[in-house]
Amino acid sequence: MKHKIILLILLLTFTSAGFADYTKLAQTGFQFLSVISDARGAAMGGAMTTIPYGSGSLFFNPACMAEMEAKVDVIASKNSWFAGINHTTISLAINPANNRYGVIGFTAQSVNYGDIQGTMVWGTDQGWVETNKFTPSSISLGAGYAVRLSDRFSIGTQVKYAAQQLGTGVLEINPTEIDKQDSLAVNKFSSSAIAFDFGTLFKTGFKGIAFGMNVRNFSNEISFIKENFQLPLTFTMGLSMNLMELVPQMADGHSLMMSVDAVHSRSYPEYLNIGMEYKLLDMLYLRYGFLTNRDERNSSFGFGVSKYGLGVDYAYIPFGILDEVQMITVRFTY
Repeated sequence: MKHKIILLILLLTFTSAGFADYTKLAQTGFQFLSVISDARGAAMGGAMTTIPYGSGSLFFNPACMAEMEAKVDVIASKNSWFAGINHTTISLAINPANNRYGVIGFTAQSVNYGDIQGTMVWGTDQGWVETNKFTPSSISLGAGYAVRLSDRFSIGTQVKYAAQQLGTGVLEINPTEIDKQDSLAVNKFSSSAIAFDFGTLFKTGFKGIAFGMNVRNFSNEISFIKENFQLPLTFTMGLSMNLMELVPQMADGHSLMMSVDAVHSRSYPEYLNIGMEYKLLDMLYLRYGFLTNRDERNSSFGFGVSKYGLGVDYAYIPFGILDEVQMITVRFTY
């Protein structure tokens, strides 16, 4: 009865999140921290809050890293985002004492937005002139730790340094009492922040059901020129289960994992991420993701192959008028 009540509460929570109106609520910066670059996670619609994924868990829920059994786990991903934007991520996790003292991990993320032609207002027929070309970029560096407090409950955290370099530009300087005429100056546009992630993972012991919670990008307000903004803070509740547990006679040699995340974001109303992963012979993986309350996308697809500690994953995401997005991830586990 207790398990049924818990499941009913979670179902009501996820259902209310899935049918929230899609209305923008606020402006946030450093949006690159919200982009999923891992092919496995993207193919499952980002529903990874309760899915153990070695060092890659630091990009979803740090607590899941505590489930890592290998000594070393390295994951590298390449994300060909729309508009010529490229995301590259890498993560490393080390399990020095077979989970006795927990698992430590490190992450790095780099974003290249390509070359952009600068312009400024000027008294020409067009009303503007070209300035120098610049190449905006973003980076994030993180260190995390996760530990099992019991055979069912794990916690984890990560601290990140995030920064954006938006090139240089010409600003108008207000006149002083001595010099009544406005003047121009070249200014370098950059900003940085320290952010924190926290997560928990609880394995119920009932039919393989796992429940998790995660807070990402918790930070102070960031100042940029004359404006302040927040990082893309999100709170996520996740639930997952291997559906083959319902039919044990079919569970030999393959599994069908279903994961559902209810996400509360600083910028948007609640929405759902739903992921499915079919595993055959512990080697071949087929994945599908469904996302609610999105404007230009609602599905994602992918597959993966893993054997002898090496794995390759691929994800494809149709993005409406923004064209498609493709990702590839390589993993090494020892």
